[in-house]
Amino acid sequence: MLEVRHQTSFKIDQIGGGGLLLILRYQTTASLNNLGASKPVARVMIVLMEGKRPCLQIIFLLFVSIVSQLGASDVLFYEPFDETYEGRWIVSEKDDYTGVWKHAKSEGHDDSGLLVSEKAKKYAIVKELDDPVNLKDGTVILQFEIRLQNGLECGGAYLKYLRPQDSGWKPKGFDNESPYSIMFGPDKCGSTNKVHFILKHKNPKSGEYIEHHLKYPPSVPSDKLSHVYTAVLKSDNELQILIDGEEKKKANFLSAEDFEPSLIPAKTIPDPDDKKPEDWDERAKIPDPNAVKPDDWDEDAPMDIEDEDAVKPEGWLDDEPEEIDDPEATKPEDWDDEEDGEWEAPKIDNPKCEAAPGCGEWKKPIKRNPAYKGKWHAPLIDNPNYKGVWKPQQIPNPIYFELDKPDFDPIAAIGIEIWTMQDGILFDNILITSDDKVAETYREKTWKPKFEVEKEKQKAEEAAAGLSDGLSGLQKKLFDLLYRLADIPFLDAYKIKILDLIEKGEKQPNLTIAILVSIVVVILTIFFRLLFGKKKPAVRVKNESKRSEPAETTGNEGSGGEKEESEKEDSIAAPRRRANRRET
Repeated sequence: MLEVRHQTSFKIDQIGGGGLLLILRYQTTASLNNLGASKPVARVMIVLMEGKRPCLQIIFLLFVSIVSQLGASDVLFYEPFDETYEGRWIVSEKDDYTGVWKHAKSEGHDDSGLLVSEKAKKYAIVKELDDPVNLKDGTVILQFEIRLQNGLECGGAYLKYLRPQDSGWKPKGFDNESPYSIMFGPDKCGSTNKVHFILKHKNPKSGEYIEHHLKYPPSVPSDKLSHVYTAVLKSDNELQILIDGEEKKKANFLSAEDFEPSLIPAKTIPDPDDKKPEDWDERAKIPDPNAVKPDDWDEDAPMDIEDEDAVKPEGWLDDEPEEIDDPEATKPEDWDDEEDGEWEAPKIDNPKCEAAPGCGEWKKPIKRNPAYKGKWHAPLIDNPNYKGVWKPQQIPNPIYFELDKPDFDPIAAIGIEIWTMQDGILFDNILITSDDKVAETYREKTWKPKFEVEKEKQKAEEAAAGLSDGLSGLQKKLFDLLYRLADIPFLDAYKIKILDLIEKGEKQPNLTIAILVSIVVVILTIFFRLLFGKKKPAVRVKNESKRSEPAETTGNEGSGGEKEESEKEDSIAAPRRRANRRET
């Protein structure tokens, strides 16, 4: 907990002429439990001189005002969950949120946190701040710890930093519709594996709030250890995402390369009222109207025909079947003809056919028809009326605006609103500060000792379990490396495929080498395409090309996660058929 000590002293001396000399001394010292250090955050000494009729009340009010300003701490909010959350954090009473929160200790530690205690439930809890946190001036750091004690296969573990709510809103009504300023933290399900950073920003022209997602966010660590997530919002529009104190992502709030959609909208947009002229021809190639089908072109000729030159091999056994009843098979003693039907001996390969070229009725094999040409089509020629692919004209964007800095809404409350298939998610040490040194101190003093203990325990368990039980230490490092590869923007188009392979490898550790080879093949394929690939000409289609639509705006304040879709082809192996000697 944050402890603040105030020390005040004053002295009044009488001076000549009946006046008074008032000397006030004030010092505030802030200390953080378990950090072993105190930090003086404000000192002030006021010396005032008044005449014969001093107005001590005014002097006192002035003193209190100055002290209130100078006594502000770099720690804007801190929740260590050393004590129960009840009475301070408010659990949503909405019907959807049936998950039970618990104040519990982290496994293997005396340190407590806020625990997600049940599987496959929705959870919502919120804490209103005494004073809203302004995000527009100076550096603001958002930090919290998460431990996924049972892993995370499908669920969220992020925080929502709520903006001031509409009048009449109450914490008990907190849900996915409660508007937030920033959403930050882990989210994993299927092909989604990311540490979200989503900014809700108000368009000053339209008045609409739009979700802006950080592009190429880092992946969630794949273990069950404690991790600390840090978002550093700087006054120069820079954003840093740290995991365990290590920078994983750097971005600029105003860069279109870093956020989707960009905070600053496009200057122009396609005219929604513009229509393609009826005589606009988008066909680059057309059938040659002067072409004529050759006289010898037979469209009815079959693709395959019997090989008339084929001759039945010598020694072919026409009267022998390929399979015969197993002479050694006997009817089971418990076989009941009335209930089970008439018993038939199982079939085996005819041993006489093994030495012969084939058995059964011989038929001529099928071969490709040399006269086959298929359906005739006129050859394509350049279209003399081709005008190119039609696009609507551009018009000024009515909601375009320019921006020097993001217009952040202040943080008025901190909420956790998630839907998860796993239990055992532990939130701890939620911090908002304006000093990166304070955030670093918290990481070193509260998170790192726990992490080191957990890491050593994990190593011991892996050594005891051996390679047969879960991921070995080598496999763990390998998959961590693969997750980092998946985060490289260069491989973004293949990220879903790589993550699918990693997930299969984690579920089946014995396939680690095969998974690694598959991913190496994917990466090498990309590499060679870049080195030796040639651009193919764009294929013109007859149908009107799809227009690019502006980024979707939404009033839904839910998970905010992007929906990532991937198409997978399921190849089903057909039953293997025995080769038929008759077709030889």
